[in-house]
Amino acid sequence: MIDLHTHSTASDGRCTPRELVARAAAAGVRTLGLTDHDTVAGCAEAQTACGEAGLQFVSGIEVTTVMGRSELPKDVHVLGYFVETGAAAFVAFLAEQRERRLDRVREMVERLASLGIALDLDAILRPGLQDTGKAAGRPWIARALVEGGYVASAREAFDRWLSRGCPAYVPRVGPSPADAFARIHAAGGLVSLAHPGLTAIDPQIPELVAAGLDAIEVYHSKHDWVATRRYLAMAGEFNLLVTGGSDFHGFRSAHADGFGTVCLPDPDFAAFSARARRQIRG
Repeated sequence: MIDLHTHSTASDGRCTPRELVARAAAAGVRTLGLTDHDTVAGCAEAQTACGEAGLQFVSGIEVTTVMGRSELPKDVHVLGYFVETGAAAFVAFLAEQRERRLDRVREMVERLASLGIALDLDAILRPGLQDTGKAAGRPWIARALVEGGYVASAREAFDRWLSRGCPAYVPRVGPSPADAFARIHAAGGLVSLAHPGLTAIDPQIPELVAAGLDAIEVYHSKHDWVATRRYLAMAGEFNLLVTGGSDFHGFRSAHADGFGTVCLPDPDFAAFSARARRQIRG
C-alpha cells in the first residue's frame, strides 16, 4: 500500500512523525510520503522511523500557492516529492513561507479580537516561535477557539469564523504556482497538484501544466469515483504522472482518516519514482 500525502505535528497533523509511521505501518502502508505544509522539519524523524519499521520513505512538502490578483485569490495546493530537504535555497524559501503563516495567524486573531473574541495570541504562536521549523496555520486558531469555549469543535470554528468568506478570514499571501514549481524542481523534486477535486481548479490545470506541473493527485480520500476517473483522464490528456494519498492528519482513527482506504497503485508509483530518478541523474 502506497500513501504519498500525510501530515504530522510539524504542521497541522496530530501525530508526531514517528507516531505517523507507526500508524501507517499498522494500517498496511509500505511506502509513505510526508507532506507537511511549508516545512520538511518532520522528514528526518519519519525517514528514520520508516527505516526501522521496514517502510519506504518519500520526502515531501505541501506548499500553498496563490493564483490570481483579485481580493480573494485562489489557493493552489502544490505537492513536492523526492525533494532534497537540506537544499539551502529551498530551506530559505520555506522559512519565508512559515513567516507568512505566522503573520496571517496574527491578523486573523486580531480580526477575531475586533469581533469581541479575545484569544491569547502569544500562546497560539508559541509552538511556531519556539520551533521555527513548525508551520503555523488556522487549525491553531481553531483549537484556541474550542479551548476558549467560543465554538464546540474545530469544524465549527472554520465554518463560523476561519473559512473563506467568514468574518475572521484573511486571504493568503504567497508565491505563484510557477514560483513554487521552480523552487521544488531546483531542490531535485517533482511537482503534483494536490486534491484538485476539492479546490475547483480544473479550468486552471492547462495553465499549471504549461508552468511545469509534473503530476496530478488522482487518488485522494475525498475524491469520489467520478472525480478519480476525471483526473485519470486529465492525466492522460496532459501527459501527467499520477500520485495519490490519504491526506492523513490523525484527527480520527487510522482507517477513518484515510489510512487503508486510499492508496496509489503500484504502477503509478513506479512511473513517478522512475521519473524522479531520471531527474536526479539529469
